[in-house]
Amino acid sequence: MDDLRLPAGVIEYRDTGGDGPVVVLLHGVAMNGSLWDEVVAGLGDGVRCIVPTLPLGGHRRPMDAGADLSVLGVARLVAEFLEALQLSDVTLVMNDWGGAQALVADGRADRIGRLVITSCEAFDNYPPGLPGRNLAAFARFPGGLRAAFSLLRLKPARRLPMTWGWMSKRPVPHATMDDWFRPLLASAEIRRDLRAYVLGVPQKAELLRWTEELRAFDRPALVIWATEDRVMPLDHGRRLADILPQGRLVEVADSYTLLPQDRPDALVEHLRAFLAETGRNGSG
Repeated sequence: MDDLRLPAGVIEYRDTGGDGPVVVLLHGVAMNGSLWDEVVAGLGDGVRCIVPTLPLGGHRRPMDAGADLSVLGVARLVAEFLEALQLSDVTLVMNDWGGAQALVADGRADRIGRLVITSCEAFDNYPPGLPGRNLAAFARFPGGLRAAFSLLRLKPARRLPMTWGWMSKRPVPHATMDDWFRPLLASAEIRRDLRAYVLGVPQKAELLRWTEELRAFDRPALVIWATEDRVMPLDHGRRLADILPQGRLVEVADSYTLLPQDRPDALVEHLRAFLAETGRNGSG
């Protein structure tokens, strides 16, 4: 793992290197970059994959006190990350976390050459579905996040609909989830960071305005959505593909939200085809 100092704090990331197309892969709440391990392996040496761990609860190093970790703040952090690494014409891929609409609405998408949105927060689905609403409820009370993630030490609790049962059709390996949750269980500062994000959601009107701004993203865009998703409505994927000027939708069966866990094979196939169709990415 490499690390990068940004104004809000240190971001850890993995960079496979090479001079192939640059693909930056972003994860969601209470996870880290390992969400993408099978996809990165499947893309192979011909693609330069950069996988940051965002300050969404699975990060090991707390951000600076007072850092803006709202939805918009994290979107700006992603833009700063791309700028600090001097990346351009990037293919930005996201799952679960829906920061694309905030990045574009905030005028921070100049380094993004291609956008791939896979089953994630969109429109006003923040926090998303039953698991998101449950997490937000815990975050509103002192000690709530510590209690919530202490419950997730119990392996059966991880497959409840209100926790992770509706996030992946196939159980995420317990060793992986242990790694994701360990920072939240160990550090009050990490819980502080996650709480700032979960409670940093703007009003519905602002979220919908952000989505409308995606009409200005006139570069290639691929929307990949799980047909059985119980947290991110399939209709959202279809609507996003219609809003994006060069948007195209691919629906993937036999998966819930976490496509990189349930169907990494499908993601690799569609990402490779998308890169081939839209030309060689810049290497930064």
